[in-house]
Formats: sequence, structure tokens, C-alpha cells
Amino acid sequence: VLHALGVQPAHAHFFDTLRLRLSPAVVDRLRKDATAAGLHFRYVDDAAVGIALDETTTGADVAEILSVFAGAMDRPAPAVDTAAPEATPDWPDALIRRSPFLTHPVFDRHRSETQMMRYLKRLERQDIGLDTSMIPLGSCTMKLTAASQIRPVTWPEFADLHPFASVALAEGYQELFRELEASLCAITGLSAVSLQPNSGAQGEFAGLMVIRAHQRDHGEGRRDVVLIPASAHGTNPASAAMAGTRVVIVACDDQGNVDVGDLRAKAETHRDALCALMVTYPSTHGVFEDAMHEICDVVHLHGGQVYMDGANMNAQVGVTSAASIGADVCHINLHKTFAIPHGGGGPGMGPIAVAAHLAPYLPGHPIVRVGGARAIPAIAAAPWGSASILLISHGYMRMLGGDGMRLATEVAMLSANYLKARLESHYDVLYTRANGRVAHELIFDLRAFKPLGITEIDVAKRLMDYGFHAPTVSFPVPGTMMVEPTESEPLDELDRFCEALIAIRGEIQAVIDGTADPADNVLKNAPHTAAEATADTWSHPYSRQQAVYPRPFVRANKFWPAVGRINDAHGDRHLICSCPPVEAYQD
Repeated sequence: VLHALGVQPAHAHFFDTLRLRLSPAVVDRLRKDATAAGLHFRYVDDAAVGIALDETTTGADVAEILSVFAGAMDRPAPAVDTAAPEATPDWPDALIRRSPFLTHPVFDRHRSETQMMRYLKRLERQDIGLDTSMIPLGSCTMKLTAASQIRPVTWPEFADLHPFASVALAEGYQELFRELEASLCAITGLSAVSLQPNSGAQGEFAGLMVIRAHQRDHGEGRRDVVLIPASAHGTNPASAAMAGTRVVIVACDDQGNVDVGDLRAKAETHRDALCALMVTYPSTHGVFEDAMHEICDVVHLHGGQVYMDGANMNAQVGVTSAASIGADVCHINLHKTFAIPHGGGGPGMGPIAVAAHLAPYLPGHPIVRVGGARAIPAIAAAPWGSASILLISHGYMRMLGGDGMRLATEVAMLSANYLKARLESHYDVLYTRANGRVAHELIFDLRAFKPLGITEIDVAKRLMDYGFHAPTVSFPVPGTMMVEPTESEPLDELDRFCEALIAIRGEIQAVIDGTADPADNVLKNAPHTAAEATADTWSHPYSRQQAVYPRPFVRANKFWPAVGRINDAHGDRHLICSCPPVEAYQD
């Protein structure tokens, strides 16, 4: 029908999107008429318009679009046959699939909402979530995402906006971006923010590229050495390598802190090539390092910049900041500190905040004007990352306010130190500050039990029988468990967690004392499933009750693991299909 109006697509082949070449005068009038009619096209430039259609587009929609085009061109609107034509695709024979697909029964079994609801609930019951109990994963900040914070993501005013809609038609989002950037600047003490990175690791990469762009601009492009403490998260050296730099590891002392002497020596060795230091604060060991100002001063003295990894910012907000310790750039994990849910691997947001001298280099974008005057190329597909989930963090910040966020930080640290106070007589706490305190998380050292055959994996799996998700195991130190309670957990939940770990310590002691079988005990066989506990036979030397109801509180909210003990290492090294068995594919 567009041909009848004299409009030609810019491409001979297309799928669901048309790009049309028009005169600037027609585009200008079309923009005004379409806006008045509530139609939003993509204005590629002064002489090109894009239209995207999908399966929800009706014949009436098409007629309205053509009417607006005709009006902009001073022509009568063409007649439109609103009956959907029968599609007759002409695919090359080589591209036509002839083998069956979606053959698993799951794709055909659930034919009603009732069936689908129950199927999804059955899947949900196979995993534990924050709606059941505390998730104490260290270095993960599994805090509550309040319903009031996540609900706006579903509002059509935000959710239904086309990603290519004109910025002028997204003023609400623009206000959101400005307010969120201002909040992050206030929290970090830094001068400018890019919301573009989609994860913490992508934020690391973006921050390093910004540093490198600044150094090249000032005749220091030779600087390509990044110092990284031995305690760092693995994404730090990975990001540094992607940024084209050489990684030099800085040693840690016996207390897990950065060895300032080693840092000073390596900064001096590489002073002419030093690009940056990547450092986490509080440290990956869950401790506020007293020498952080000195560490930053050493790096600056030798010509480098300081990149602060914001993974542990849940212990910073309102009590300290990246700028106050001397950092030049940091990333902020909105999916941790600022409440975006991140179970199952996403979604993530890793905005970066930078000092004033780095602001001109914040990431740009090929379509939308963002970033600094000398912006590095885009590091994500969208100019503001996963923009819709920024609503969650914005709501978190606005509802809590500055005082509320500071209180959240204080409670998170109080909770971690409460766990330490209750459990340090039962388990060795690996690292603390000189004052004997930890930050927002702590590491329990279980290596002393390994000669007895008891490992951190056994303790983590036994916690499932008590109704808790496992802590982070063997990171950042092998043979340990890292626990982060967050500010979301009430005192009674912390007490239940302590009761569980104290009881498990008693189970370990039974192995030590010889009153429990060293191979056939509640730890080595954990977790215990409902099928095992209700089987006709029970061959273990301990009771079924000890296996599945080890403490009275477990009965009130029992979580049944879906499977028993598996060989983690074997599974990690031998990926197998979770589809029907191989026999099902035999002819």
C-alpha cells in the first residue's frame, strides 16, 4: 500500500521493520501528525523513518498508520484490506527444518492455566528462596527486593515503551536517570555516573577503559599494568585482560590485607607503566582495611588511578565512600546493594561512578547521545543498560532516603558481627580488623576438620537439612565458608542460623569423638530427601529424625531438598543433558 503513496522501503529484504526514505519536509510533518495521533515511529534522521510491526498489530493499526502517512504527504488515504493475508513464505529448501522439535512431553502436557500454575509451583518447590529462609551467600548480598520496589517494573508506562522510542517521548525515564545518577554521585562522592554497564564485570571493564582513554589523552598510553591483590574476585583480572592490560598480583599479609610493602615495591617497579590498582573495599575477605588511604596514595604517587570494586558496597553506603578513600572510579552493583533481584544469574546492573577528571570519557552510544565529551565507545547495546530495572533501585533509594540507607548499612554490619560473636567459639573466623570486627560478611575456616574427613561441602549440604541455603564455599579461601546475612534478616532468623551451625558443630564433634561413624554420618550423607526419609528401609546408624528434623525449629518450616548428595566436582567437569535419557533418542 505504501507503493501507492510513492513511498519506497530502503531495503529490498525485510522482516518486521521497514525503513522508509522521505523528504525532510514530509518527515517533519509526519512527526507532528503521528505524535498527535498517538503513533510513535523511529526517526532515523531528517529523511528516514522506521516502522516496526509485530503479531499484535491489527488491520486497524495499519490503516491508521497509512492515514497519517497520506496526510503528511497531502494525499488521500488509501483503502486497506484489513483481512490478514495468508502468508506464503518462500524459504530456501536448505533452510527448511524437517526434523521434529519441542518433542519433550513438557511442551504439550500443560494445556490450562491450572496445570501451568501447578507445574511452575512444583518447580519452585525444588529450590529454596528468600521467601523460605535466609540465603547467607557471602559476597552476594541476597537482600530483600520489596514488592513495592519491583512493582513499577510491571507498569505499562515503563514496561511497554519501545526501546527505540524518541528520548522526547520518554521524559519520565530521563527524570529517573537524572535522579538515580545524582543519588549514586552522592553515595559514592564521585562526580559523574554512567548507567550503561549491565553487570559488575562489565562495569569493571568500562571503568578500566575510561581510565585508559584518559591516560592516552594525556600522553600516557604506555601505562598498561594493573595491580590486583591476591584476594581479588576473579572478574578483576579478567576485566583487566579484556581492557588490554597486564596483570601484576599484589600479595596479601597473614591477616588477608593488601601487603602495602609489596604494593609499594611493585608500584615502583612499574611506575612508568602503572595504569591502575583494582581493589575491593571492604576487602574480599570482609574486612575494612586500615591502610586503604595509604594504598591509594601509593598508586597515585606512581602515576596510576584507583579502581574500587563496588562488590561490597553494602558495607559502605552512608558510612564511607569511594571518594573518601581516594578512588577515582568504582562500579556499583545495583543488583546487590540496591535491591535488584539477581537469583539465577540476572538481571544485573553495574553503573560506574567517576571523579571529575574521568567524566569526559564515560561511555557513549552510536544512536543516543550519552556519555562524556570524549566518550569511549559503547560497552553495552543500550545507552542506559537494562533501564526498566533501574526503577527498583530508584524506589529503594527514595523510600529509604539517606538516613534509611545508612541504617541498612549499619544493620548489615551489626548482623555480621552478631553472627561472629555467637559462632566464633564454635568455628574459627579467618579474618578480622585489628579491633576484632568484620564488615558485612565473615569467613569461617573449616580446614581444621579436613583431616577428619569433614569438609566445607559437608557443612554446606547439611545446612540444607536445617532449611538454609548454603553459604559461599571455598571463596575467597579454599576450605572456608563465607556468610553475609544482609540487613534484611530479623534477629530470630539469625538465631536459627546460629542454632543450625552450632548443632552442626556438635555433629562434627561426634565424628571427632568417635561416637559417629566417620563415613556414614549425617554430614557425609546430607542432604536427606523426603523419599529417603520415608523409605521402607533405613540403613544409617543415626535416626531418621536426626537426619531430617535435627532441631525443633525445622519442623515449623521444613524445606525438602529435591535430590540427595551429588558429586559436585564430577558434575562440574562432566556436563550432561538434563533432557530425556539417551535411550529415548534411539530409533
